[in-house]
Amino acid sequence: MEEIQKMRLNKYLSAQGICSRREADEWIAGKKITVDGHIASMGEKVTGQENIEIDGQPIKNEEKEHIYIALNKPRGIVCTTKNDKDNVIDFLGLDRRVFPVGRLDKDSEGLLLLTSDGDIVNRIMKAANRHEKEYVVKVNRPLGRDFVKRMSGGLYLEDLNVTTRPCRVHPLGKDTFKIILTQGLNRQIRRMCQCLGYRVVTLKRIRIMNISLGELPTGQWRYLEKRELEILKSRL
Repeated sequence: MEEIQKMRLNKYLSAQGICSRREADEWIAGKKITVDGHIASMGEKVTGQENIEIDGQPIKNEEKEHIYIALNKPRGIVCTTKNDKDNVIDFLGLDRRVFPVGRLDKDSEGLLLLTSDGDIVNRIMKAANRHEKEYVVKVNRPLGRDFVKRMSGGLYLEDLNVTTRPCRVHPLGKDTFKIILTQGLNRQIRRMCQCLGYRVVTLKRIRIMNISLGELPTGQWRYLEKRELEILKSRL
């Protein structure tokens, strides 16, 4: 008889669209998950045929086709799956559990990917992959003569004790520019602008890898097209 393949519990929960691997590890560490009656341990492997419960609630092993969504996130919405006020999950109001691919801070707007496919979330989130993300940014005063050179060359962020990777910066107007990053430090663009004496007025993400925001209205979402998804997966 062929042996049933096992996988790590965090990967299994992620593949089922229950949570991300990181969330699963947090739940395991917090002793919130049981497998066939015993408290799950970090690195434990399962087949999916076990009785797995989270906070006493059994999960169902359902073979559902994953969904992939592009949202034009408005300002004021928080990128979290927790029950925080104005969280993106409540904003969407879907009947499927999805989680955001990365974050876009509350004061920012634009493209946010969400999916039930935990595996693709982890593959996109690996910083080593250096996936491109593109933004349009408006600051509080005209761009200086050396602004583009300094922003694109890498800046030392003292509060994070890190130097940003070189990036591409293109001016779009006297106080507006486009920037393409290949890393995702916390509030990176805002910190970079602050480092040069500027304050971000508006920040909008318009592209993640091959997925573009296009003409999608603020607050609206769409499913990724088949070809978009194929290209996205081929680059991971």
